[in-house]
Amino acid sequence: MTIRILTMMILVGLRVGCIDAHRVDAADSPEHPHIVILLVDDMGYGDPGCYNPDSKIPTPHIDSLARDGMRFTNAHAPGPLCHPSRYGLLTGRYPFRTDVSVWPSQALIEEGRMTIASLLQSHGYRTVMVGKWHLGFDEQGYDQALPGGPADRGFDHFFGIRASTDIPPYFYIRGDRAVEPPTEHIADNQTSGWSPIQGAFWRGGGIAPNLKLDEVLPRFTDESIATIRTHSSESDGQPLMLYVALPAPHTPWLPSEPFMGRSGAGMYGDFMMMVDHEIGRVLAALDESGMADDTLVIFASDNGPVWYPYDVQRFGHDSAGGLRGMKGDAWEAGHRMPLVVRWPGSIEPGSVSGQVISFTDLLATFAAILDAPLPKDAAEDSFSLLPVMLGEHPNDRPIRPSVVVPALTGMMSIRSGPWKLIDGLGSGGFSQPRRIAPEPGGPRGQLYHLDDDPGETTNRWLDEPEIRDRLLEELEQVHTSGRSRPPH
Repeated sequence: MTIRILTMMILVGLRVGCIDAHRVDAADSPEHPHIVILLVDDMGYGDPGCYNPDSKIPTPHIDSLARDGMRFTNAHAPGPLCHPSRYGLLTGRYPFRTDVSVWPSQALIEEGRMTIASLLQSHGYRTVMVGKWHLGFDEQGYDQALPGGPADRGFDHFFGIRASTDIPPYFYIRGDRAVEPPTEHIADNQTSGWSPIQGAFWRGGGIAPNLKLDEVLPRFTDESIATIRTHSSESDGQPLMLYVALPAPHTPWLPSEPFMGRSGAGMYGDFMMMVDHEIGRVLAALDESGMADDTLVIFASDNGPVWYPYDVQRFGHDSAGGLRGMKGDAWEAGHRMPLVVRWPGSIEPGSVSGQVISFTDLLATFAAILDAPLPKDAAEDSFSLLPVMLGEHPNDRPIRPSVVVPALTGMMSIRSGPWKLIDGLGSGGFSQPRRIAPEPGGPRGQLYHLDDDPGETTNRWLDEPEIRDRLLEELEQVHTSGRSRPPH
């Protein structure tokens, strides 16, 4: 039995009351793992080969994480868009509980709210974020400090960008300051042969003098690798939490020359191959630094892909992996995401979990690893996945009561066991039809049994009134109560 497994057994014993002992600060405990979160942007459930054997995109590095760790098949982003998904991931709170629309000029995460970074920071971790923030700053001009961002929400260090690489202004930020303000201008760009929001698409606007959009992705990988190397040589035993928020394969799709024409899914597939390559570079840095065996690696995508039925037909590649819809939708492809966790010595290699979970669960999971109690006013929608990851929780018993996800238009969905309810008709997002008016005597929403119907093809709203009414009541309770995790 390894020292790590023995230590985790002791920690689990502490949580269930089997052993009475005093808590040890993380800085004094080498058994607290390093944590690396690799979050990619707009990648579909069916893009990685470990989720879709028919994928036209080679993803050997993502697949290696699944081979060496646990693959979740029913993990859900807190929202089907970039900013609500990231809000839920960092705070353990559903994004519909705040006004996510203010992100262009205001910080979404209020001062004093616990985040995964502030939790780990308070337990001795060095906390670093690299990449796309997209959760707003309290902006007073780009030549001024940018408060309310990562540097004020638990991260010791931040290097990244304000939002996506198709949303201006474009400039790097270090800490809470622009490296160079966006004093120059870049024109709109689109790619023929694709929809207006695919290909090498970006919006025109301000840009920093030395920033090139096709260099952003590898630049963030370089920064992440430098963080790992510096930490391994200078940390003196301190654990590291590194949150790498890559802004790809979100548009603009800008694969570098070695990846052009390499996939079977056009520009998108080529860019996704490049994303996998960059993930491989980060994983290699963990290996080379000697940190890999002591690191919990978490890989996921923030929401579904921008990939239309026409794209599936012409390339033979289903980015949604058989699920219905795309980014923004209440349908599954909008928010059911790949989620892979690797933790050598603690998570069984090649394991698979069908637990219905949310990215909001990371905060409670980290608290459980630290044996740290969560306050009542934090992580309101977060449930610890540690027993699932350690193989101690049976797959046929839910680890959380339900998962609730808002769509682009505000339409809500709730998943409980095999059943999923959507409180309206249509996709609720980018897919057409977006909204459908109910007909007299017809269904007013959607109800699917996803074990039997993962493609959401048969609406059972009228056939299962007891299940429909139970889920509507639970959705209302979750929505109005302010929390779904019990306050103790």
